[in-house]
Amino acid sequence: MPTATESRAAVLTAVDELARLRSLEMLDVLRRGPEERFDRITRMAQQLFGVSAAAVTLVTDRVQVHKSQHGPMALGDGPREAAFCDHTIRDSAMLVVEDATEDERFATNPSVVGSPHIRFYAGQPLEGPGGHRVGALCLVDDRPRHFSEAEQGLLAELASWVQRELDRTAELDSAARVQQALLPRRVPEVAGYEVAGMCLPAGSVGGDFFDWYHAPDGQLVVTLADVMGKGLPASIIMATVRAVMRSTTRDGDPGQALTRAAATLHEDLERTGRMVTLCHARLDTVAHELHYADAGHGLMLLVRADGSAHRPQDGGLPLGVLPDQTWTEQVVQLQPGDTAIAFSDGLLDLYDGTLDSLEQIADVVRDCVDATHLVDRFTVLARRLGVRVDDVTVVAVRRTT
Repeated sequence: MPTATESRAAVLTAVDELARLRSLEMLDVLRRGPEERFDRITRMAQQLFGVSAAAVTLVTDRVQVHKSQHGPMALGDGPREAAFCDHTIRDSAMLVVEDATEDERFATNPSVVGSPHIRFYAGQPLEGPGGHRVGALCLVDDRPRHFSEAEQGLLAELASWVQRELDRTAELDSAARVQQALLPRRVPEVAGYEVAGMCLPAGSVGGDFFDWYHAPDGQLVVTLADVMGKGLPASIIMATVRAVMRSTTRDGDPGQALTRAAATLHEDLERTGRMVTLCHARLDTVAHELHYADAGHGLMLLVRADGSAHRPQDGGLPLGVLPDQTWTEQVVQLQPGDTAIAFSDGLLDLYDGTLDSLEQIADVVRDCVDATHLVDRFTVLARRLGVRVDDVTVVAVRRTT
């Protein structure tokens, strides 16, 4: 019968383990398969120390997984209870086993008495978010060996490189969650119209965004933008542009809204060396007119109910080129069955990457029964192609009645 102290310790251990597993899940590196950023470190470690294998391991609730490994000794994933690294993550200090056959913790381990006949092991624990130990950078050899303090210091330094990559992953995943939260959460209800949109970054975060909301006068405001560049720097600019565009809500003329936003953003864009292409529109559901201004974007299609398609007129330079640039409003009339679609150039990359693919995009519009179906088709296509070189963003507005 366990004592009260032992019961409390067991509960605390279970809570700590749940937090550790949650930390590992937040890193989201297990599902990504091999990654060169880790492989280059294990290659270096194996060559520097001349061991049979060097590996980055991650310990789940049941198994040890080798995220990366290098060397002539093949290390297979296996049950956690038999893993050396399970012992490593129990303490913050490096675990060194100079001869496993003489260590009572490992002498009967299946990997010691059988293949791959491990004799030497050294592992530096790696941490996930919150400081929870989730795995190790380890060295393995089939011969006993002395591991000096200088060598331990070198292994710890290499492990710090792995740790920085894991920290970078956690930061990007956190940024991705923030960026996802900035996208519209609900589809706006607009009498006589269907509206749909999607944004898929090429990496964890990206520089594309779309936004929609009802202005004080009741009109639907829609914005789609593409920040030059990718990754975290572009995502920071993206959030800034979104906030500034939202501040123009009371500007009834999209051209005036763009002009005012550009004046606010120009210094920041100039200092960071960024440009932003952008399409900003207002939907007048009484006159059935789409009023828009285009800042160097030019990727908008109007597909009529009769199947005809054309690109509405673009106009003006991107944001961040000239400090005193102005934009003017353009207007297109929408008839029942007409669809207006704006998108980033990442959508072109799903085809041949050129404007020649606009007709194929128009074909998808013609083939879809509603705006949601249309956006879903492009989402499936983007996900099916796997690795993308650019963010893919689409917004569709279709008049139904």
